[in-house]
Parts: sequence; structure tokens; C-alpha cells
Amino acid sequence: MIDQVSTDLRGLLLELYELGGPVVLILVAVSVVTLAVVLYKLWQFRAAGVGRHKALRHAVDAWDAGDEARARSELARSKSYLKPVVELAMTGRCDTARLDAEAETRFAKLERGFRFLDSVAQLSPLMGLFGTVLGMISAFQALQDAGSQVDPSILAGGIWVALMTTAVGLAVAMPTSVVLSWFETRMEAERVLAEKALRSIQSPSNLSERAVPAAERSLAHA
Repeated sequence: MIDQVSTDLRGLLLELYELGGPVVLILVAVSVVTLAVVLYKLWQFRAAGVGRHKALRHAVDAWDAGDEARARSELARSKSYLKPVVELAMTGRCDTARLDAEAETRFAKLERGFRFLDSVAQLSPLMGLFGTVLGMISAFQALQDAGSQVDPSILAGGIWVALMTTAVGLAVAMPTSVVLSWFETRMEAERVLAEKALRSIQSPSNLSERAVPAAERSLAHA
């Protein structure tokens, strides 16, 4: 069974090599790695609860309204990766810089692999173009070796193989670019959510209402 799979794989690689040369093989390998990274990021986003912050939002809203008991109860139900940061903000023992650093640490873990996807999106078309140039050089060399007995099929076949690498490069780059843009958009939304949540906890809308009665009590005792 293993020998059969190995033989089939070897035959597939040879066929790809004949179609587009070594550049196509490299691009196929890059596409496999890219797919693995994308699937891992999707799993990571799901495991971290990216985009699923319903309980956390309710907790922040309750805190903003002055209901601290309900806020902590809602936060206890949250499975968001931002939960520890929000809990830290509710203690009031950390300043803004520390809270932002804690949030950015978690964002950095989720954004790991974005640079690889960006490199694939940018370099794949260039690799495809490089393969096309190599293929064109090879085609014209074959045309020169043919001398006066020029066969148009030789040139046409060489150009066809050369252009295959550009097509493969674009086929790898375009979906990678789309997926990367989607990931980056999700992370931008996460940053906006975290910024609003942390600032709402640090400066709740009813803070002035809490301070007024306290001031009035102090004046009454005086």
C-alpha cells in the first residue's frame, strides 16, 4: 500500500515537472504549506473564540452601567481569549499601558503566520514569472538548435509550458491574498473590541454619577 502511494506520488511529481519544470514543483509545495497554515489559523481562531464575545460584551455593558456583580457573572461565562485581560482591567490594579500590552500579546499569537501568508501572496507571482522567463529561454534555445528546420510546435509547446508557471503562481497568490485580508480584517475588529472594552472598564459611563453621591456624603459629614 505504501509502495503504491509512493509510486503514484512520484509519478505525479514527474508529471508536474514535465508540465512546468522545477518552479511549478516549488509552487505546489508552497501551496501545500500555505493550506496547512490557513487551516491551522482557522482552528486557532475558533479555539480562541475570535468573533465570539457575547458574554464578554454583556460583562462590559454591565460594568459600564454600574452593575459589577452582573459584570463578573457574565465574564465568568465567557470563553474569549480576552477574558483574562478584561478581568485584569476590572481589578483596577493595572494602568492603560499594561492592559494594552497584555492584549497585544494575545493578538500577536493569533497573528503568527500572517507574515508567511503575506510573503506567499507577494512572491508566488514573481516565482511564476521567473519560471516563465526560464521556460522562454529554453524554448528559444530549442528554436535556435533547430536551425533552418523550424517547427512552430516546438516554440508553441515551450511557450505553453513557460506560461503554465505564471498561471500556477497566480493561482497560489490570489486565494492566499484573499484569505490573508480576511484574517487581518478579523484581527482589526478584535483590536477595536478590546480597545472599547478596556476603556469602558477603566472609565465607565456612570463614573461621575458614583462620584457625586460620595462628594455629597462627605459634605454632609463636614
